[in-house]
Amino acid sequence: MIQRQKGCNDIYGREAKIWKYIDTVIDAMMEKYNYSYIRTPIFEATELFHRGIGDTTDIVTKESYDFEDKGKRKITLRPEGTAGVVRSYIENKMYGDPNQPIKVYYNGTMYRYERPQSGRDRELTQFGMEILGTDDPLSDAEIISAAVNLYKMLGLKEIKVNINSLGDKESRDEYRKALMEYFKPHIKELCEDCNARIDKNPLRILDCKVDQENEILKNAPKTIDYLNEESRDRFEKVQEYLEIMQIPYEINPSIVRGLDYYNHTVFEIEAKVEGFGSNNVIGAGGRYNGLVEQLDGPSTPCVGFASGIGRLVKALELENVKVPIVEDIDLFLLYVNEDEKKYAAYLTQELRLAGFIVDTDYLGRGLKAQFKQADRLNAKFTCVLNSEELDNQEITIKNNQTKEEQTISLDAILYYLDEQLTLMGEEEEDDCCDEHCHCGHHHEDGEE
Repeated sequence: MIQRQKGCNDIYGREAKIWKYIDTVIDAMMEKYNYSYIRTPIFEATELFHRGIGDTTDIVTKESYDFEDKGKRKITLRPEGTAGVVRSYIENKMYGDPNQPIKVYYNGTMYRYERPQSGRDRELTQFGMEILGTDDPLSDAEIISAAVNLYKMLGLKEIKVNINSLGDKESRDEYRKALMEYFKPHIKELCEDCNARIDKNPLRILDCKVDQENEILKNAPKTIDYLNEESRDRFEKVQEYLEIMQIPYEINPSIVRGLDYYNHTVFEIEAKVEGFGSNNVIGAGGRYNGLVEQLDGPSTPCVGFASGIGRLVKALELENVKVPIVEDIDLFLLYVNEDEKKYAAYLTQELRLAGFIVDTDYLGRGLKAQFKQADRLNAKFTCVLNSEELDNQEITIKNNQTKEEQTISLDAILYYLDEQLTLMGEEEEDDCCDEHCHCGHHHEDGEE
């Protein structure tokens, strides 16, 4: 038997409905923030990620899926979304669009060759948003606020924002010197990767997974101590805007992020969910003012954010959030003979086009088995098609909650179902909610 590849998952059934619900909420939120959807290729030229993400990052040195295609071109499956968005921004000359800045979001699969473990897969789905073309600190705050509001809309209650600043090039250069002076006397006490990073990019040492609990790393110089006046003022502006937006945050000088293209604001968002483990970060991002120019485009300030959908689904599960997904159908049509089956085919088509969720039998089962199937599908109504009734242009529909049956004209079925389902929905809205519910209904106390 052929099995799925290690580090990849089949997503189906109820879990797939939760994923689709999250997609719907993302789309709705991004529409409110005026972001446009962008879809870039799953594979790109290897050079894009090596130049964009950085040759010293784990993603490039250890985790990228690189291969050579039949035309001898070096290709890489995308490990993250930002580099592809920037390539598209440059290639399609979005910088010439009079409607600036460019605000886009993506939602797609990424690939990283790493050891599969809880929360880390080789194929992952990532949602991200980018603002390209502005250096305004307000755009940093907007990205953070959009992420926080998305998590809250999905039902996560305790969200913590950690922010830091890497400063501009001058600040980073000063900080880099300080790190090299600090680490060189201790470098042999750190892992092999840290030894390789000391001359190329000492900031990567701070992001080391092997030595993250080492006191040497914990006592390393902090970025905010090396910010020049301009970078410090900018960081204070970001904080001011977050306070205006009423987004709580904490300054965490240890955040440096794992990709080389970041400068100025960097941030991580945690979900305080019991059972999530020590790594409870569900989203992160920051500013990358030099990346467009680094990839042969014009000098363009940018800021972005990304979040793994798999970890978000896990957080909702651990938080016991009741996701409002559809787990029932409106009507199940049953039949006995071929003429009734043909009418079932006609009626399912008409009702589906009218917006109802309708199903019928496709396995030639008897009535008893068809009723069992209707129960498995949580059908709100059932209808046993009867040739004699159909000849009289009538149909009998049973409410599976009240067990009441009503015979109506075939011409009235659309109106009848619409009226009954509306009443049923109002009753469910009154009864559905408890402290863990996130149905979106507005209650008397004004809370959702």
